Amino acid sequence: MNLKEFAKSIGMSQTTVSRALSGYPEVKLETREKILRLAQELGYHPNRSAAGLATGRAGAVGIVMREGLGFDPNTTEFMAGLGSRLETRQIDILITVVEDRQAELAAYRRLAASKRVDAVILHTPTLDDERMLFLKELNMPFIVHGRGDEDGGYAWLDIDNLGAMYRATGYLLDIGHKRIGLINGAKGDVFAEHREQGYRRAIKERGLQAPDMLVVNGLFTDDAGYRAMQDFLALSEPPTAVLAGSMMSALGVMRAVRSAGLQLGRDISLIAHDDVFNYINADNMVPTVSTTRSSMREAGVRIGDILLQMLAGRDVANHHEIWPVELVLRESTCPPPNA
Repeated sequence: MNLKEFAKSIGMSQTTVSRALSGYPEVKLETREKILRLAQELGYHPNRSAAGLATGRAGAVGIVMREGLGFDPNTTEFMAGLGSRLETRQIDILITVVEDRQAELAAYRRLAASKRVDAVILHTPTLDDERMLFLKELNMPFIVHGRGDEDGGYAWLDIDNLGAMYRATGYLLDIGHKRIGLINGAKGDVFAEHREQGYRRAIKERGLQAPDMLVVNGLFTDDAGYRAMQDFLALSEPPTAVLAGSMMSALGVMRAVRSAGLQLGRDISLIAHDDVFNYINADNMVPTVSTTRSSMREAGVRIGDILLQMLAGRDVANHHEIWPVELVLRESTCPPPNA
């Protein structure tokens, strides 16, 4: 079934159908939804090549990832949400893998010149990040997954990383812990900087100090979490509680605690970030793990929503979202021993 046949079968003009399927904002929402529903029911799929020629769009968005920094469980969850949302408008995701920041910038330049994507998703912003200005100079539409500048002139979506760590650290302090370890992301990543700020703020407000030896930066992997926890336990005054930046890091922490003959939720308390995974369930662990919760899959869906608005011609340049983070308490947190 081609566009002409489909439009005739539902009693609408080819122009209206084409514009509705392409996401043009001048088509009423109820009309667009009706056309999308009928297209699904009748099995109509637009000719992507013809649509590209008619609209000047590639029908794809791009994501550039650096080796070693992508394809972890968080990325998988995010991509699942993003892909499910973009698929409803038959928009593909083009992934490019590079070695370093310079290669990343070169990849953006190629994508802009080739016109293979209509927009890109920039992830994991850093302090003094040059990529936003670079994309603007390329006239490449983009959205940032992470915290951007308030007056940067681009859309971004982030969670309240500072507030999440402030609340989790404050809870541990309030039940008696005074030495709390933080297994954080890479130094310079905005989310990691915000998490450390929240951690240190909570400790400072209670008149305590956070020794630098209790803060570890690096990748969120099981191995990194295991080694960080081993180093904590080797200190003359080890922490009685640990904040792990991801569930993957938390798995390593749990292994290290068991290897040392200690019991989580009795000798050591643990709060991990992100427990909204289909294959890592904090409720099924022994003991169950306290977490700060924010769904990466839902973030992917929402990024997809904003991208679709952008591609439909709406001005989202100043659209900023900060999502609250829930603290979920389970068995892995308790007052420190001999409190």
